[in-house]
Amino acid sequence: MPPRTNDSAPERAPGEEPAGAPEHERSADAPPAPAHGRGDAPDTARRPAGTAPGPDTGSPDGAGDRRVAAVRRAAAAGRRWRAARLAGCAALLAVAMTAGAVAVGAVRDGRGAAAAAAPAGGALPPGVPAGGDAAADIRSLQARLRGQPRDFRAWAALGLAEVERARTDGDPSRYPRAERALKRSLALAPGNDQALAGRAALAAARHDFTGALRYADRALRRNPYGERALAVRIDALVELGRYAEAAEAADTADDRRPGVPVFTRYAYVCELRGDVRTARRVLEQALAAAVAPPDVAYVATALGDLARNQGDHPAALRHYARALAADEDHLPALEGRARARAASGDRDAAVEDLERIVARSPLPGPLVALGELYEARGDRARARDQYALVGAWTALARAGGVDADLDTALAAADHGDAEEALRAARAAWDRRHSVHTADALAWALHAAGRDEEALPYARRATATGYRNAVFLHHRGMIARAAGHRAEARTFLTAALELDPGFSPLGAREARAALKDLAASR
Repeated sequence: MPPRTNDSAPERAPGEEPAGAPEHERSADAPPAPAHGRGDAPDTARRPAGTAPGPDTGSPDGAGDRRVAAVRRAAAAGRRWRAARLAGCAALLAVAMTAGAVAVGAVRDGRGAAAAAAPAGGALPPGVPAGGDAAADIRSLQARLRGQPRDFRAWAALGLAEVERARTDGDPSRYPRAERALKRSLALAPGNDQALAGRAALAAARHDFTGALRYADRALRRNPYGERALAVRIDALVELGRYAEAAEAADTADDRRPGVPVFTRYAYVCELRGDVRTARRVLEQALAAAVAPPDVAYVATALGDLARNQGDHPAALRHYARALAADEDHLPALEGRARARAASGDRDAAVEDLERIVARSPLPGPLVALGELYEARGDRARARDQYALVGAWTALARAGGVDADLDTALAAADHGDAEEALRAARAAWDRRHSVHTADALAWALHAAGRDEEALPYARRATATGYRNAVFLHHRGMIARAAGHRAEARTFLTAALELDPGFSPLGAREARAALKDLAASR
């Protein structure tokens, strides 16, 4: 058990059900590289005999039509890039996602709970294999439901498997299918805790953390020991910025269902509250107890991320190597390795890793990271292509019911339209008051030239003790623009001391700002 933190601080067969319609095999979010993604090789999906395509089956043609429409909406919204370039980039995105993308969610620079949290286990009905391969689980569950269409547990498990596949594939078009399967389970057995926990996981995947908390609480009233509901409850409280409650929820989950999903979340809560030592100790204990390769890969990656956030890139690279030895296609480890390589000065290797990742999992985190590496070496055209893909991904995510405002705000503030960034950041802040949304709103206000208004949010983002060089850099730059020179020097220096290579563009900007501050004394 990890040490405690201080809390002060009419029924149709599945062949006729759109929710059960299969898609391309092992999605692209699996093997590519680290970013919140996954990636695997692909094979365009074939629908098994007996399954009829529905209006939202995820078929390649349907997906292509939706993506074209999404791109047109994105272009009409007035993105800064030319419509022709955006359409071309979005076509690449559609190809990547239908061919096999590999992502784990939206990734920020640093770890976000929804992205960083280890998947929580969910019980499959008897007779259904649980091999950790969401695509295989989906096929098994579809086969079972063709014969037993009233098996509410199988419907719940199918919904959860679709959520997991979307998470690993980075394909938001799976979420409506997951929702239909979970609703079918609840229609057959109202209030069953597996489907309620699945609705919680789906809401969290869509970044609806208020809804995730509500469903998790309902599931836990039915089954106080449900691992998935316990885990999602922690995630939701973290993302809502309710950190003391998240710590209590982590303690409760540890008492009831200790294991890798809970330990990794417990460690992240500690990190957010500034207790890096406890976070590291908990993760080391979890790694020592991990046996299954997916658990080893996940916990080793979490240790790598923790070390990288503290600027210890050699340790981070060792942890990522351990993760990749357990699972050579673990995308979060690949992305973490790319970021650590870039921060260590090995930018060519970092570019190679990130190119591999975005080819299969074109998610905002790795796209922006790759674009900034291109930009740092003067290749602005290729950088713009990566930034354009972020807009295309955002349109697709929103079409799947995902709240993409935080990703939009961060990308647009640095590489897009300041007004769009501010709109998205305000919308994200209205829904949840986390350190990440505070930082995003501060940075969007800065991009819009409203630094006095931005500074309180930048201070709030750094108030919990969370050690994040990007947050420190943002606060320093905002303070400088607002005329608070001493505060600017303090936080820009702190960012570079924590991690001198935290961002190829941000670190360069911080050094230039410090030089200017020194010269103008």
